[in-house]
Amino acid sequence: MMSDTGGPDGTGTRPPAGAGSYEAKDITILEGLDPVRKRPGMFIGSTSSSGLHHLVWEVVDNSVDEAMQGFCTRIDVALLKDGGVRVKDNGRGIPVDPYPGDPSRSAAEIVLTVLHAGGKFGGSGYKVSGGLHGVGVSVVNALSSRLELQIDRAGARHEMAFASGGTPTGPLEVTGPAPRDRTGTTVTFWPDPTIFEETEFRAQTVLERLQMMAFLQRGLEITFADERPGHEHDETFRYTGGIEDFVRHLNQTKEPLFKKVAYFEQSEDDQEAELALQWNTSYYESIHSFANGIATLEGGMHEEGLKKALTNVVNRYAKARNLLKDADPNLSGEDIREGLTAIVSVRLREPQFEGQTKAKLGNVSMRSLVERTTNEKLAEWLEENPREAGQIVQKALLAQRARAAARHARDLTRRKSALDGAGLPGKLVDCSSRNASESELFIVEGNSAAASARDARDPRTQAILPIRGKILNVEKARVDKILKNAEIQALIMAIGAGVADDFDVAKIRYHKVIILADADVDGSHIRTLLLTFFLRQMKPLVDAGHVYAAQPPLFSTLVGNAKTYLKDETARVRFLDEHPNHKQEFQRLKGLGEMDFHELRDTTMDAGRRSLLQITMEEASIADQVCSVLMGDDVDVRRRFIQTNAKDVRFLDV
Repeated sequence: MMSDTGGPDGTGTRPPAGAGSYEAKDITILEGLDPVRKRPGMFIGSTSSSGLHHLVWEVVDNSVDEAMQGFCTRIDVALLKDGGVRVKDNGRGIPVDPYPGDPSRSAAEIVLTVLHAGGKFGGSGYKVSGGLHGVGVSVVNALSSRLELQIDRAGARHEMAFASGGTPTGPLEVTGPAPRDRTGTTVTFWPDPTIFEETEFRAQTVLERLQMMAFLQRGLEITFADERPGHEHDETFRYTGGIEDFVRHLNQTKEPLFKKVAYFEQSEDDQEAELALQWNTSYYESIHSFANGIATLEGGMHEEGLKKALTNVVNRYAKARNLLKDADPNLSGEDIREGLTAIVSVRLREPQFEGQTKAKLGNVSMRSLVERTTNEKLAEWLEENPREAGQIVQKALLAQRARAAARHARDLTRRKSALDGAGLPGKLVDCSSRNASESELFIVEGNSAAASARDARDPRTQAILPIRGKILNVEKARVDKILKNAEIQALIMAIGAGVADDFDVAKIRYHKVIILADADVDGSHIRTLLLTFFLRQMKPLVDAGHVYAAQPPLFSTLVGNAKTYLKDETARVRFLDEHPNHKQEFQRLKGLGEMDFHELRDTTMDAGRRSLLQITMEEASIADQVCSVLMGDDVDVRRRFIQTNAKDVRFLDV
């Protein structure tokens, strides 16, 4: 029997009229760009630095789409002195004639003020487009305090401005002739500081993305200019080799097995595929895939097609050349892909994106095209390049032997865990909760810091794993050697989800794995070693957003009777700007091991007050390259990287 108890508390009483009423009059329709300003995270992911840079990507993607159609050869991107961004291209220019559905407004105004308006939704404006995957320039307009639009088209220059989140300040107007019959679009925008947590762009982030776009669009010239005082910098990207140059660029920090890059392309109907492959002496595969210029971080059908065909082609070649005996087991795909750097770039009219982050390509027809292309053209390439083909097979055979040794080492580790009982490292100070979603693992360097952390933690949800010194640099070691390292064994056992090919993110014991290291040179090195291990041996852990770096503050000061903590020098300068009459001294905080436990708790471990940096991988190819630069053998490349990025460093306290 069911009964209606009336009120939600089960007392039989109903709330008074007007208190939380839910009638037709209470339904709100968000007009125009209001939904974007109300829920910006739904459109750009977040209002942090990542979301801020997403605005640039949206505008540049529109220009790249013009290049993909063959109408644009140059894109200029500038970070302006006053905090704005200007993106200028020499494409066709956004249409300026009246929009048929609303003749009182121009098509350009519709594109800038209406969500999901553009030439990529079923019309004939674009054959293939990356912009369909994005949210459009209208969202950039909605999240800007000001946006200025300039269009050169049909011999005339047209201009229009928007303010306060996309409100037109007037109609689109002709302001004069287009210079030298130029065509193209220029968008200048200023992010809204009431929306974003920060509005300062990071030059290196923009440069890396622009360079990747230039690699993917062969022959497209992209210029970058940082006009901000103290940051002045110019750079131009243009690659006539396209993704062949991309592979060489990614391998320049490694040691290629040979100089040649295998390159194939094939097109049929409304789709085309490009592939570039080169092996190096490292122990990790780096396959980066793109669909219509969009990074497909979760892979998809195009990657599946490459992997399946690659395994078949190399095994057939090895057996035909007697490099692999008939009685020998086939080389696995993992063995063949060890040390492989590959770019798979496909273009198609109707991309189907899947997965939680829409970063996986689902078009089955693309798997067939890539598989067929690899089967035919890689087989030809191996026959035409027997020396290189032999090196690929020999490396795969070595990988096969090492994999067998690693399997043996893993089995020994599992047996040892079983004998130990719970299978957890003895030095782990575990939490009492068995709910992984609320549990946190702090990886702490040094016994004294670990002791402070043990006293400062919440024993219900926070576990402490001390590590001694700097762990093994896994960039320079095969998995069989990695598994013999005591500190890494402890890490693997504590996280509880396996390692390398056996890693299963569903089995992790903690949903936050937090690196807790000093804000000095040694601490930065330890952080980098740990991040390299997670990226190379537990990549799904990083992909799922479970890895964090704690950000212990560098300074403290008294404001009245309350102590205020400041993350770094930038925060200290900002604090002084906001408190010009502040007279108290700033205390430079000691290393983690010298902090009192209550100080460590208040600044670094208390979930309500701490500052954590989530490690994400928006661009896998860039993360892969940075890892190789910092942890590889090429000292000159590492020195140049550090000098270039010195202004953007977040942790270092020299």
